[in-house]
Amino acid sequence: MPHHILILHNIRSAQNVGAMFRTAEAAGIHEVIISGYSAAPKDRFGRPDKKVSKSALGAEEMISWRRIDDLPDEIKKLQDNGYTVSAIEQSTSSTDYKKHQPGEQEVLIMGNEVTGVESEILGCVDHVLEIPMSGEKESLNVSVACGIVLFRLFDR
Repeated sequence: MPHHILILHNIRSAQNVGAMFRTAEAAGIHEVIISGYSAAPKDRFGRPDKKVSKSALGAEEMISWRRIDDLPDEIKKLQDNGYTVSAIEQSTSSTDYKKHQPGEQEVLIMGNEVTGVESEILGCVDHVLEIPMSGEKESLNVSVACGIVLFRLFDR
């Protein structure tokens, strides 16, 4: 049975985090991992983040999530446990996300709205995937990009 994980790394906007929780739940993601300074559904004292919950609309209560301190270490642990880890990012080594064939255990990393996924993290992953852009804009909102990729790769 497939097991898919979404990692949200250094996402500036709590609303984007909430939107990605909602999309992840709808696409059948099993777990969301919060990394860096990304907002989480609850703060370290267990209080709900109202900005996350406003856009998640309850999905944050329906999907398993956890916060981690060291993303490169977590990536290594996931890979050691048979997961394929891909980052969604534009780079010289990226490939079209539509050509990626997800495995049974797959992890996707979404990064910062402005700076994307750092090169240190890109150096740890198995694949760097990008959404080809046809217009003049070079990127999409991170939650929109997340939805496009999740539903293309995992909605079966």
